[in-house]
Amino acid sequence: MSKSRTANGTAIKQIEMRRCVVCRQVRHKSELLRVVKTSSGDISFDATGKASGRGAYVCKSPECVQILQKRRNFDKVFKSRISDELYDIVKETVLM
Repeated sequence: MSKSRTANGTAIKQIEMRRCVVCRQVRHKSELLRVVKTSSGDISFDATGKASGRGAYVCKSPECVQILQKRRNFDKVFKSRISDELYDIVKETVLM
């Protein structure tokens, strides 16, 4: 990935944008919660947003989290059965 440059040649840091798996809106990475599937197949909540593996993002809004739990979007994204505890962790994080 190449970095953009200003007129005087200095590098511009690119803004990290990600898409919510529920509402499909593109938002800044800091506005979303991340769940990650590691290369070993473990799926967990990623509080730091920097864990290695395949990530899926959801908005920090109660509406998106409620729909996420109802539709079980993470099951579809990761193509495997996700525990209810993981959905509960995401829900609790939003409601804090």
